[in-house]
Amino acid sequence: MSQARSSIAEDEYFGEHHVYEPHRAGLPPLVPYFRELWRRRGFAFELARTTMHAANTDTVFGQLWLVINPLLLSLVYYVMVDIINGGKHPDNFFATLTSGLFLYSFITGALSVGVSSVTSGGRLILNTPFPKMLLTISTTYTAFRRYLPTLVVYAVIHIFVIKSITWNALWLVPILALGTVMGLGLANIFATLQVYFRDTASFLPYFIRIWLYLSPVLWTVPEVGQKASHLQEVLLQTSPVNPLFGILAMQGEVLIEGRPPSLGFVLHAVAWALFLFVFGSWLLMSREREFAVRL
Repeated sequence: MSQARSSIAEDEYFGEHHVYEPHRAGLPPLVPYFRELWRRRGFAFELARTTMHAANTDTVFGQLWLVINPLLLSLVYYVMVDIINGGKHPDNFFATLTSGLFLYSFITGALSVGVSSVTSGGRLILNTPFPKMLLTISTTYTAFRRYLPTLVVYAVIHIFVIKSITWNALWLVPILALGTVMGLGLANIFATLQVYFRDTASFLPYFIRIWLYLSPVLWTVPEVGQKASHLQEVLLQTSPVNPLFGILAMQGEVLIEGRPPSLGFVLHAVAWALFLFVFGSWLLMSREREFAVRL
């Protein structure tokens, strides 16, 4: 009764009268659930803003650190790969590495921040009925906000290294949309796992680091007619089961090579993004009725 009253009071504040009733078993009614997500979208954005404010990432120096951190990582990996290759890297490799690392950090950032979104919101979950996916939407939006300043940095690097830009760069818009959908799906999956297995967040950094080495960030996908190295051949064999392979390869083609993405890479990215989102949403929505008990 108190939960219903608090929900009604909240809706009266916004000029509406609506009570969100959590489902008892299985999947909730999907149309009302997603309608409620849309109606309360302001809550997710405000929660993301509050999180960034608490972490000082909405200040000038906080935004600066969001740029410096991945840029320093790019420099470290560039030197490391340069040593491994004996200095035989392409002239545009730093731009390739930086763009790939920025996008990789965005998607895995949505995952690493979202993994604890449900467990850290225990008090809110216990006291207020609402669609729990709002929590992972909020963390994904936070990761997106943190990614935006890196686009400015990459634009400068692109001008100095690539020295040209084509209309194919507009493909970056659907690439970012796919990355957002993929990041939200991963956040839903691992946020649910964190409720049942509390060591998930501790294991995640190692998983993300290994995933980086398997993805085309520190190494590049060979162009058509280019002979692949032994390492590239081994890593390419794992590409069908690597969700990030297609989207990173797409970005490399449109930004570095200046041409439209290959159909195979587009299909790979779309299929994995939709699968992760659908599966992650199903997993979270079907288990969220147990969150209050397990927290």
